[in-house]
Amino acid sequence: MATQLDVEAPTSANDRAIALYRLMSKVHHADARVRKGLSSGEIAMSYWPVTGQEAMSAGAALALSDGDQLVSTYRGLGDVVAKGIDLAGYFGEILGRRTGLSRGKAGAMGISDPDHGIAWTTGIVGAGPLFANGIALAASIRGTGQVVLVSFGDGATSIGYVHEAMNMAALWNLPVVFFCQNNAWAECTAMERYTRTARLSDRAQGYGMPGVTVDGTDPRAVHDAVAEAVTRARSGGGPTFVEALAYRLQGHYFGDTMAYADPDELAAKRADPPFDRYRRRLIDEGIATAATLDQIDAELAAQVDAAFAAARDAEPLGPEELTGDVFTGNGTELADGTVPRVALPEGETEELGLVQAIHRTLDRAMAADDSIILLGEDIGDRSGGGMFKITAGLSAKYGEERVRDTPIAESSIIGAALGASLAGLRPVAELMFMDFLGVAMDQIANHVAKVRYMSGGRRGAPLVIRTMVGTAAGAQHSQALEAWAMHTPGLKVVWPSTAADAAGLLNACLREDDPCLFIESMKLYYGGGKGPVPVADYVIPLGQADVKRVGSDVTICTYGVLVHAALEAAKTLAGEGVSVEVVDLRTLVPLDLQTVLDSVRKTKRLVVAHESVGFCGPGAEIAAAVGTELFAELAAPIQRVAGTYTPVPRAATLEAACRPDATKLSDAVRRIM
Repeated sequence: MATQLDVEAPTSANDRAIALYRLMSKVHHADARVRKGLSSGEIAMSYWPVTGQEAMSAGAALALSDGDQLVSTYRGLGDVVAKGIDLAGYFGEILGRRTGLSRGKAGAMGISDPDHGIAWTTGIVGAGPLFANGIALAASIRGTGQVVLVSFGDGATSIGYVHEAMNMAALWNLPVVFFCQNNAWAECTAMERYTRTARLSDRAQGYGMPGVTVDGTDPRAVHDAVAEAVTRARSGGGPTFVEALAYRLQGHYFGDTMAYADPDELAAKRADPPFDRYRRRLIDEGIATAATLDQIDAELAAQVDAAFAAARDAEPLGPEELTGDVFTGNGTELADGTVPRVALPEGETEELGLVQAIHRTLDRAMAADDSIILLGEDIGDRSGGGMFKITAGLSAKYGEERVRDTPIAESSIIGAALGASLAGLRPVAELMFMDFLGVAMDQIANHVAKVRYMSGGRRGAPLVIRTMVGTAAGAQHSQALEAWAMHTPGLKVVWPSTAADAAGLLNACLREDDPCLFIESMKLYYGGGKGPVPVADYVIPLGQADVKRVGSDVTICTYGVLVHAALEAAKTLAGEGVSVEVVDLRTLVPLDLQTVLDSVRKTKRLVVAHESVGFCGPGAEIAAAVGTELFAELAAPIQRVAGTYTPVPRAATLEAACRPDATKLSDAVRRIM
């Protein structure tokens, strides 16, 4: 593995001073080359200059070891270049070329170069600290000795994610360095206009960690502060917040004239840039001659220019690249039907409810694979083993290191799970109610689901998010939001209707290399999903629907708790001479459309049902797909039975009217018979 310096690690103060200069020069010339290309029209792209912040990136990078991990932001050229990124691959990525690190699929907002300790970058302000915690958690559990430095701007400290992450890192004593590059501007807003905090590092005290503010124009000061924080983290002392102060000498984005800045102040800052100042200092102190530094500059400028030219001239991506890398093996939102269908194993069974089946599955999986960890609110035994006791006894059996009670902070839970998955663990994160998906949706939709695509297929996020659709709990604890999840490319969505299916499908999710949302129905916790579950362990592959009842007149296609309503309706309708086939989708993404088509081709009629709101719901997609494929064969219009276009009411009478049931399903079948 190449080092972040491409030189021997410095062994003396003078060597370190020169090494810092090399890194500053490399960042300086990389930034200048991109801006030159944009100014001349040679290239076209979005870019966020880092002029004036070279010392921050150089000092921080030199304080890290090769194996330490960096999490940065879209304004991260300085950070990743100083850490030793493959320059040609980096330039190829930000220019959208086939030679890019991720074949141009991520651009500057999604840089990943694990070979050089660059874990991930993000275009969402303040989001990085959340999954930096997860990477650090994996390092802590596995005892690797790695430290994670997460770099972000001063504006990010206004985002709640940063505060959630600092609290969790301090609570769990994680080896994280929170590195705030305070460049005096949150995009185009001066610091005094968005906070009354004079020193952002003062906030660290509130989370029980050290905080320090240093001169971000002095690479030695930055290096020393970060090195102390790294040493502390590596020795088990926990996180530190380091604030480095500088002044951004270019606009927030390329083309921003900084009309919002005081012109005299800006001119004065630009007249004495940190890179030139440090160069003079080395010469004045006799550490290096001008000729030596000129030689370093020329060497690095040539490296940067060659890498940039190679990227500029590389082949752009073709349209054939568009749909790959959403899922493992170029999978799509539809099941491909090539995986052999799997039935439940024969032999001994035990009568289990949904809670017991999920508990047994997690227990067996954790015993077999020590990379599986559980994260969630109140899931440990000291907190009662979860609201519904699904995880009861697991922390006593596997330890609180692997079964972790978290703060009430859903974004932090999912972010930590994501980071841990990037670092090689297989986390299972619990969101107590599906409604809380909204609290964590940035981490789910903008990060978890996009890892494979934004890494050009090089990486995945093998994690499971368990959540539950409540009932009798009102508008904020009873929502079914599966359509939202299905509309997020890269996320697999599973919703079992029986204990037996839950065990097999959860086993599949735990083996997946793509993130899975595993949805449970609260109604099925209390007896509805109970039934015989094979004692032997088994896997039900994702993307295989199940015909729960064979019929010939009409198909009811549904999932979750409504499978039981469909079976009840089928029984009632059988007494009226109507034969109903019930198709349980089980997996919503990838969707087994073929089984639905095969059923409707036979029955000529379809009713699609789900608990969630009917308008723009999953039923609309299924009805459209079936109508397109079998238009000439249908004997009647497709019917949709779903939740009303209202929030879920608390009053029992209104909730009953809001949600579909066996009676409404029976009425829909009668309409088309």
